[in-house]
Amino acid sequence: MAKVTLTAFMTLDGVVQAPGGPDEDRDGGFGHGGWVAPHFDEELGRFVDETFGTVTGFLLGRRTYEIFAAYWPQVTDADDPVAGRLNTLPKYVASRTLESAGWHNSTLLGGDAVKEVAALKERLDGELQIHGSGNLAHGLMAHGLIDEYRLMVFPVLLGSGKRLFADGTVPTALEAVESRTTGTGVAIHVYRAAGRPEYGLVGA
Repeated sequence: MAKVTLTAFMTLDGVVQAPGGPDEDRDGGFGHGGWVAPHFDEELGRFVDETFGTVTGFLLGRRTYEIFAAYWPQVTDADDPVAGRLNTLPKYVASRTLESAGWHNSTLLGGDAVKEVAALKERLDGELQIHGSGNLAHGLMAHGLIDEYRLMVFPVLLGSGKRLFADGTVPTALEAVESRTTGTGVAIHVYRAAGRPEYGLVGA
C-alpha cells in the first residue's frame, strides 16, 4: 500500500496561498504572494530535497499542476532533485475541467478524486506526495487519506488567504515525527496521522 504525504509552505497564521510568487494565485484579491522567498535558505532547501528524495509519484490539483507544468519541464538538469523527479515520475491530476494532461507521465483522475486516490493507495507502493493543491488536500483530509504532514511554518502573519486547515477540518490526532528550525526561523514539523484526538481535563 502506498503512503500519502502532504508537504506545505505555511505562514504562522495558516495561510498557504501563493508562497512562490506575487502572481502565483491572486484569487480573492490576494496580494501577498511570494512570502517564502526572504526565508528560503540552504537548510530549507536541503529539507525540500530530502522530501523529493522519497517520492515515487505525485498527487496534484489542477492549479498546482498547471503551475508546475509551466515551469519544471524547462529545468533540464537531470541531477536537480526536484526537477528530475517531477519530470519523470507519475503525476496523478485531480481536475473536473482539464481535458488532457500533456506533461510527461501525467494521468487525469476521474470525477471522484477521493475514490481514485483511495484506489491508488491500495494498488501502488511507495510514497505519493501532495504539494500545494489545497482543494485536493482538503478532500483527502476529510476522508482520512493523508498519512503524513510535512509542514514548513514561516515567521510571517498575513491575516488573509487560503488556509490548509480551514474551518470544518476533521478532528485528527497527530504524532510528532520530526521538528527543526532553520536559520531564518522556518519551523519544520513532520507529523504522522494518529486517528481521532483524545480529550481530558488538565490537572485531573
